Amino acid sequence: MSAAALILAGGCSQKELTSFGVEMFNTDGDSLGTIKLSEQPEGVKFDIVLEGLQPGEHGLHIHQNPECQGPDFITAGDHYNPDNKQHGLLNPEGAHLGDLPNIVAENDGKAQAKLFGPKLTLKKGAKNSLLFKEGTSLIITETKDDGMSQPAGESGARIACGKITEKEAMRKDKKEIDIEAKP
Repeated sequence: MSAAALILAGGCSQKELTSFGVEMFNTDGDSLGTIKLSEQPEGVKFDIVLEGLQPGEHGLHIHQNPECQGPDFITAGDHYNPDNKQHGLLNPEGAHLGDLPNIVAENDGKAQAKLFGPKLTLKKGAKNSLLFKEGTSLIITETKDDGMSQPAGESGARIACGKITEKEAMRKDKKEIDIEAKP
């Protein structure tokens, strides 16, 4: 590693995270691609580029634990819900902060989308932070979320998971800097 890469990598641990990628893995441990999270003035933007999904609609949720132990990803816990709301983006009582719009995989298994999580942040220490305590995780479900059913939208089994943690973000950030610094 070059001296410039070491200096840049060392500086990463001091900056506040404003964007990073979350690698998503299926139940077999295969990578499906990355969901990039970016801090915005009113929430967090999710840029989704995945492949290897079954065609059709799938639920996408943020879960309370930064754990992705397969094959069922139950270690991710329940939906991220620091405000103790009801489930569902269509729920008149308000939704979990972890409730996100469904994604659609095309016939070739690829899913690309830009979604927005209002009221979320990547700022550590905030009650609504995706990096709250140890972090959170992203879960993709087998079928679409119906937007209302309790507790999780009748969206079927958990089929993919990715950890949202400062450690994972810094590791990926350092790796990107190392690659960019090579001649």
